[in-house]
Amino acid sequence: MRTAIVLFTRDLRLHDNPALSAACGAAERVVPLFVFDPALAGRSSNRDRFLHQSVADLRGLLRARDSDLVVRTGDPVASTVELAREVGAEGVAVAADVSHYARRRERRLGASGLDVRLFPGLTIVEPGALRPGGGDHYRVFSPYHRSWIAAKWRDPVGLPKKVPLPSGVQVGRLPAQPDGESPDTVPGGESAARERLRGWLGNVETYEDGHNDLAGDRTSRLSPYLRFGCLSPLEVAHAALGRPAADPFVRQLCWRDFYYQVAYAFPQISSRAYRRGATESWTDDPAAFERWTSGSTGVPIVDAGMHQLRREGWMHNRARLVTASYLTKDLGVDWRRGLAWFYRWLLDGDVPNNSGNWQWVAGTGNDTRPYRRFNPERQRERYDPDSSYVERYA
Repeated sequence: MRTAIVLFTRDLRLHDNPALSAACGAAERVVPLFVFDPALAGRSSNRDRFLHQSVADLRGLLRARDSDLVVRTGDPVASTVELAREVGAEGVAVAADVSHYARRRERRLGASGLDVRLFPGLTIVEPGALRPGGGDHYRVFSPYHRSWIAAKWRDPVGLPKKVPLPSGVQVGRLPAQPDGESPDTVPGGESAARERLRGWLGNVETYEDGHNDLAGDRTSRLSPYLRFGCLSPLEVAHAALGRPAADPFVRQLCWRDFYYQVAYAFPQISSRAYRRGATESWTDDPAAFERWTSGSTGVPIVDAGMHQLRREGWMHNRARLVTASYLTKDLGVDWRRGLAWFYRWLLDGDVPNNSGNWQWVAGTGNDTRPYRRFNPERQRERYDPDSSYVERYA
């Protein structure tokens, strides 16, 4: 093949990028492309800002390798087809995804007449690769985890030696970076992601003992970088497994894969109850919901979590469980409203994990104990006994 386009979507990195690696190995010339899609913009100004930072970083990394990133704004399929005509590209490489929107984009690309190849990279094990006997996907985590651990993972691919961009391509300007709503967010991009990963690996052995310590903040905070593909989850898993006592952290990466395979099999995960026979009877209480969103419920650990969400565009996982449980189990508010609020603010907000975890807490999802409730005061006593977290985000 003479010329191929690599359409970046949620794989904004050079390391362990199978689509980029395959294109560089098969084509004489490679055109890296990112399309800012107006249909996906405006859902979260925090994520919009993080995305712009990540794309700018990707362009800088490509330029450092004597290449560049072509940037367009518009419909990604139409933009890809138009660019293919301009550069004479015969094929397009793109990372496979699981959301309804992404799969529709893949189908449209496939119908464009171009040779479209889908590649892994957003998860460690591909969403449809592991199936239980008699089913299309795993509905319970523990058996999925056993199958996931036993599965043969693909080998990470190395950095391409070169990304030979054709001469004369109009690369386009980056749009102005949005402001975002949260003042204390982490910066986007593979460069920042790899720096954070290097720092985290030195502490991964403390994860099991410390990941529920709200004030200690001893989690990796890598989730935004995994959500945008600034890091390869496979590379993160391999790097962690080379350290002592890393299994509990790697198990969390398995949870991420678990929800991707659920969303792949159940695309309505953001709107419909996943659990068969789930009873949904929700209270319409706008005032209670407003107190929850503003962090003024009067329940200290709940309010602290909601303040952290607004301030950082991120929330400690234990606080996510507590705040979501309080909304659905104490206030009786529909989980879809909480999901939408989190989706507005979270840098790591995505369809599989945001929706899957909300359904798990609400009792409509994969939890084998659907009536589970997280008592806020007991959670504070156990995981923030001196109220340091509560005071930090008061």
